[in-house]
Amino acid sequence: METRVVFHIDFDYFYAQCEETRSPELKSKPVCVCVFSDRGRDSGAIATANYTARKYGVKSGIPITFAKKRLHERSDAVFLPVDFDFYSKMSEKAMEIMKDNADIFEYVGKDEAYLDVTKRVEGDFKKAFHLAQQIKNSIRDKIKLSCSIGISPNKLISKIASNFQKPDGLTLILPNTIDVFLEPLKIRTIPGIGKKTEERFLEMKLETIQDLKKIDIFTLNKEFGRKTGAHIYNAIRGIDNDPVKEREASIQYSKISTLKDDSKDYQFLSENIQKLCNEVHRIVKKNNRMYKSVGIHFVQSDLSNKSKSRMLKSPTASIKELQKTADTLLKEALENQTITIRRVGVKVSELSEVQGQSDITSYF
Repeated sequence: METRVVFHIDFDYFYAQCEETRSPELKSKPVCVCVFSDRGRDSGAIATANYTARKYGVKSGIPITFAKKRLHERSDAVFLPVDFDFYSKMSEKAMEIMKDNADIFEYVGKDEAYLDVTKRVEGDFKKAFHLAQQIKNSIRDKIKLSCSIGISPNKLISKIASNFQKPDGLTLILPNTIDVFLEPLKIRTIPGIGKKTEERFLEMKLETIQDLKKIDIFTLNKEFGRKTGAHIYNAIRGIDNDPVKEREASIQYSKISTLKDDSKDYQFLSENIQKLCNEVHRIVKKNNRMYKSVGIHFVQSDLSNKSKSRMLKSPTASIKELQKTADTLLKEALENQTITIRRVGVKVSELSEVQGQSDITSYF
């Protein structure tokens, strides 16, 4: 079987770095890009933070109030609202550069992608290293962004490698050095192994990937089920046959339906929205995706539009999370609703790929 050459390209603190490109003076300051809620200035969560802010314990998903406390000694700390339109434009430019340098291009999210470059570099990892450096230089020259690239024979190892020397990293893992690279790493490094799985392994006195290799496939299957057990068994040995698949950016998944009667009754609208949630969830599951943003949409009786959306703390593929968020948005939207509603819709966006196991959300 031919040895593949696969890149995983991941942008460093993407949203905050985009902000630094249009305001270079931010580079020396702690920068937090925030998803502010409707309840007031400090209500909401951190979408991403630059490395200066991360040194103070600020990370994505934590409440803005926590971040401000952790940065209280930095009077120059900056808290900016998200600007998804701008980040999407920056992402599109970067993805075009990547596509131009790939045999097969697989979009994963705004800030990451896989490239199969096997033919382009004739299976030569030395050539691949030079190509990766050229891509990094091109992205830096044209759009002023830094990225980290992992190079290996498969997607799994390349993804781990791209995170190995962040920020602005370039890590090459040759086929014969996979074991040496993986074995000292913590178990949690494997995509698809979350907090609960890690805790179970720690109870078994297993901390590193080398420790985990002592466990046979039967024990893993018994503990975690056959699908997850097989994923872990193969992953810790660097085995991943998943091909890089041609995939362009999918901005969102949505479903909309016309109501039997125009209405503004919560119970009636809720039943319809829950049905749409189920339909959207089926699409999400079929495409092996997670989402970070949930929205609802009304077409009112006068044909005007109204919509509300919310950014979640972590990406998820959970139907319960989708239903709960959509229901919250519906209640908020109906607070001052005077016009009856003719059509309702549900959408999810900020999509990313589920890694490893289909029920990864249970580990967040």
